[in-house]
Amino acid sequence: MIERMIEKSLFASRWILAPVYLGLSLVLVALGLKFFQEIFHLFLHLWTMRETALILTVLTLVDLVLVASLVVMVMFSGYENFVSKMDIDADSEKLGWLGKLDPSTLKLKVAISIVAISSIHLLKAFMNAEKIANDKLLWYVIIHLTFVVSAVLMSVMDKISFSAHRDHSLMTAKPMPTSGQESRPG
Repeated sequence: MIERMIEKSLFASRWILAPVYLGLSLVLVALGLKFFQEIFHLFLHLWTMRETALILTVLTLVDLVLVASLVVMVMFSGYENFVSKMDIDADSEKLGWLGKLDPSTLKLKVAISIVAISSIHLLKAFMNAEKIANDKLLWYVIIHLTFVVSAVLMSVMDKISFSAHRDHSLMTAKPMPTSGQESRPG
């Protein structure tokens, strides 16, 4: 009786995550506001802006979009994986990947997004290389490479674990008949 009550309480506690995922939507609003602030600034100074400043602004906009996309992915996938399935009407739009990202795939996509975001920051640092100390640039590269190696290792580990799972499921599955073994009506 106590065990069953504890299990029900633990299972119900997943709903504590729902306001956290809802809070991520506020982060999305903040990123959207920052994006349009950058756009406004870009158009105000477009005619007097140097090419490198324009490129840096565009990289900042791309960076904000990548982070916002990452927030959406974590918000929806996390909710679907850990709280509840989303009941979306058949008439309304549905994201193609919704319901298909398991926690392992989500972690891998987050790692890849972090590498992309880090790449943009590194490129922005190199665009201002004359203003940044060499040792600081070296640390930027080391940190970026750490993200890259981590993402690659996570990908390899995921592939190995998926491969082991796939091999196991193939061993337990019934063998498929070959073309010569198919039964034909006589």
